[in-house]
Amino acid sequence: MQSNSEKLSAKDFATDQAIRWCPGCGDYAILNSVKKVLATLGRRKEDVVFISGIGCSSRFPYYVDTYGMHSIHGRAVAIATGTKVHNPSLSVWAITGDGDGLAIGGNHFIHAIRRNININILIFNNEIYGLTKGQYSPTSQLGQRTKTSPLGTIEKPFDPAMLALGAGATFFARTTASDPKHLQEILLRAEAHCGTSVVEIYQNCVIFNDEAFEQFLGKENRDDHTVLLQHGKPLVFGRGLDKAVQWGNHELLVSTELDSAAIHDEQNLSLSFLLARLETVKPLGVYRCVQEPEYASNMDDTVKKESRKQVSELLHSGSTWEIE
Repeated sequence: MQSNSEKLSAKDFATDQAIRWCPGCGDYAILNSVKKVLATLGRRKEDVVFISGIGCSSRFPYYVDTYGMHSIHGRAVAIATGTKVHNPSLSVWAITGDGDGLAIGGNHFIHAIRRNININILIFNNEIYGLTKGQYSPTSQLGQRTKTSPLGTIEKPFDPAMLALGAGATFFARTTASDPKHLQEILLRAEAHCGTSVVEIYQNCVIFNDEAFEQFLGKENRDDHTVLLQHGKPLVFGRGLDKAVQWGNHELLVSTELDSAAIHDEQNLSLSFLLARLETVKPLGVYRCVQEPEYASNMDDTVKKESRKQVSELLHSGSTWEIE
């Protein structure tokens, strides 16, 4: 048993399991970042739980020396919900991919957000089913040619940001496996949030969807096609910080008028939605962070309130019937 005072390092969260991801997979960077963040939380290993569904990302619990469960397809968030409700003191992380979490697990995803359960949901988004060899997923781009869409997919992709915000997310952030420093900053904020935190992580699949995010994250493109979100700071970006995101006619526009740059506000839901709809520039960071009542505390308050009633009072409350 680990003592509360024992200081841990990232290496302490490594397991003896051989990692079975493809060389170059973005999952390695996410795993290393998570272990570094865990070492800073000051929690015991037995107070942390990782729960996954099915997919490449879902091998994650094998590689972190905490409690964990490699569960069934699409059910990571449901099992994480039960775990958290049963033991609210745990730090619970649901690990899921875009196929696992937004297709078969889509229902659990939106309802966990609606209930604002205090868990951290990490979506490893590579816009493809990697484990099963390259079928298109709910986030695959319109027209994308894959093993199951050889002529190009005709389905509009889910945008995890729009989906989470539409379900009432109290915390949503987007980051990338190619920037570990930014990823770790976002993970720390997600863990500190009381309520459901959703973190979408762009993760390159080198085998079945290589360079999927090159337009935004490639070395030559990143400065001019991503904007870092910082609460209270102007939305300025570009290689020479010469571009701005500004308010237009009920929408956000990209311009070179730096003095008119919009100010990021994590509590402004309308702004979060409009940021998610930007097409030529991709915002990275915390889109929304607000405090609202959390599910377990609401349930605890309700149970305590009802438990004060006598059994006879409960039996004779409400409508009653006599059967003759």
